[in-house]
Amino acid sequence: MANLAARRGLAAFRDPGFPSYFGALLATGFAVQIQTVAVGWQVYDLTRDPLDLGLIGLSQFLPALLLVIVTGTVADRYPRRAIMGVCLAVMALVSAGLLLLARGDSPPVVRIFALIALFGAARAFYNPARQSIIANLVPAERLAGAVALNASANQFAMICGPVAGGLLYGVAPGAAYGASLGLFGVAAVLVAMIPKPAQRISKAPATLETLSAGFRYIWRAKVVLGAISLDLFAVLLGGAMALLPVYARDVLDIGPTGLGLLRAAPAIGAIVIGGWLIARPITDNAGRTMFLAVAAFGAFTAVFALSEIVWMSIIALACIGAADMVSVYVRSTLIQLWTPDDLRGRVNAVNQVFVGASNEVGAFRAGTMAALIGPVAAVFIGGAGALVVAGLWRRLFPELAVIQRLDAPGGDAGEGDRVSR
Repeated sequence: MANLAARRGLAAFRDPGFPSYFGALLATGFAVQIQTVAVGWQVYDLTRDPLDLGLIGLSQFLPALLLVIVTGTVADRYPRRAIMGVCLAVMALVSAGLLLLARGDSPPVVRIFALIALFGAARAFYNPARQSIIANLVPAERLAGAVALNASANQFAMICGPVAGGLLYGVAPGAAYGASLGLFGVAAVLVAMIPKPAQRISKAPATLETLSAGFRYIWRAKVVLGAISLDLFAVLLGGAMALLPVYARDVLDIGPTGLGLLRAAPAIGAIVIGGWLIARPITDNAGRTMFLAVAAFGAFTAVFALSEIVWMSIIALACIGAADMVSVYVRSTLIQLWTPDDLRGRVNAVNQVFVGASNEVGAFRAGTMAALIGPVAAVFIGGAGALVVAGLWRRLFPELAVIQRLDAPGGDAGEGDRVSR
């Protein structure tokens, strides 16, 4: 029975385009993590200003925010495979530019930021196309398993990529940028190997109404609105990752090595539960499971806030990562299934901005509250707030709570045309 469940979870690999897509996703994830670590080290070596580290993240998030209407529309009006290939080529060019700059003794920091902003713009176009194309590659009954595979690959890259980036940068900055360049190149080749997928192209005129159709569809589709906003507010309130250095130094007194363990714990928990979801996809009570996962996310965040025992804190963080993986799995699958294909790019672009905003604003919220009332109180209140959000959203979005299955589409194939007109 277990072998049968595992085969069901891995069934997406039988679809012609998915293996190449999965390989490209994994290679891109490693390339991004390696390059991010290298840029952070290089910029801080050059300026010794912690503010510049924050500006690196901001320069990658702002393009997705400023271009949200355009990026989603492009993913709906043009072949998504081609968009991914072009964006990966631009990312490779950025890595090549960083490699050239790394050969100098003291490259101008402004040039590094310019390249990172270009990289952020490429990712702003890449992500909606990458998220939307998966529903064109695998049938609805295998989509949930494919989402779990993708999420697990992303977490794996988040664990191993920074380690590889640090080791490569220790050899030479050029080694890290060269590895990223090679991985982006591999990803571009794999994307080119994906058979041309069926895609319903949006042909409505490019007006303000059609450009903003993603926002209006999310507002009208209460299942999608509930799933996106639930994750947004839970992470905004409950996110504790930004304060892990404070916990490692001042609360748990475990130093930089311990900080590494704290940072790795959520991803490890996510990978473990991701493997479980691959083998045993959620086939019933999907909506209720998502609400329970968000509640668990808040509860374990509160446990972590109050813990002064290292092993308990690590377990709590692993459980936070596991709960977040379940929420991401259900939300991502619902968005793909409940959104018409010719609107999927615009909806995924909005979702991407919401996810980025929840992380960035959540980190700001945690840091500000920690400065005012202390880190323990800030994290505990955030966890309690996530619990409140789970209960409140259960009442505000009863349509989401009663969703049962994740292997059948809920969107209407003609809905995109109605919203676009």
